[in-house]
Amino acid sequence: MDRRLFISALGLALPRVRAQAISDGTAQTATVVVERSAPGKPHAGKVLAAIQPHADDIPLFAAGTVAKLLDEGYTGHLIRMTNDDMAGPGTVGETVLANERDNRAVAAALGLQKVFNLNYSNHQMDQESVLEIRARLIFLFRLLRVDTVITYDPYGHYEENPDHTVTARAVETACWMAGMGKDYPEHFEAGLKPHGVREKYYFSRGPQLVNRVVDITPYIDRKVAANRANLAQGPAGEAGARLRRSLAEKGLRLPALGGGDESAANAYIREILLQRDLETGRAHGLHWAEPFHYIGPAPDAVDEYVRKNAVRAR
Repeated sequence: MDRRLFISALGLALPRVRAQAISDGTAQTATVVVERSAPGKPHAGKVLAAIQPHADDIPLFAAGTVAKLLDEGYTGHLIRMTNDDMAGPGTVGETVLANERDNRAVAAALGLQKVFNLNYSNHQMDQESVLEIRARLIFLFRLLRVDTVITYDPYGHYEENPDHTVTARAVETACWMAGMGKDYPEHFEAGLKPHGVREKYYFSRGPQLVNRVVDITPYIDRKVAANRANLAQGPAGEAGARLRRSLAEKGLRLPALGGGDESAANAYIREILLQRDLETGRAHGLHWAEPFHYIGPAPDAVDEYVRKNAVRAR
């Protein structure tokens, strides 16, 4: 998995650090917003949608941030775009069922309430109608009143999986169109209202313009639990134990893997699978952190002009 990070600056009202992200020989220095845990429930009443093409995407790249935002008051839902029929054990049918179960377990581990499976075929989303995908997402954004999405970056570089790129582009356009008053008027007859998505946390497998890192240190156990839920295609199965056994056959051992399958699985996730989170955290003076390209609410130009230029009437 490509772990390169490109760092970019964005002026946001949060703590900033000068940092350098280095991976695969590529480095760029810029100002990055560090988002830390906020006390209380500052996001009470807000709704997030964690959107993943496959059952392991949110656990790998954003589970800590999802857990953090939920802890700060968000209500959250999980949308899975495919049925994961190409990734898992046994026959195609057995794989689909295993991943459906895992996906629900991921939602439960993170505290996400509703699970929506759109059931497109794995690795085949680029043959589907983007208009249909977008329409289904617009319906869900309006139905659930989604304020924030967490998903793949539509502008991440060198992405090989078509499900990732199609999902990202469909989400981006749906976020905007869901707030329009003339698109899909049948929704309004059903009682829905326009509702645009105002915040996006975009993650990527490869290089992207990162302008925010989220400190997930308090939530690392929740992230490990979400990854443990991926029995079909994630590390919760045999990865850690298999590595421990293969090393033993060569007369070697990794002390971190411990002596049992349970400890090996947890250590494999923390020390190997989530190595990027450790590297990102270290680069920003944190222990564990997840990188994103964050897009926040756009300022209202009229309000901003009035604020700067209005004078009291005589």
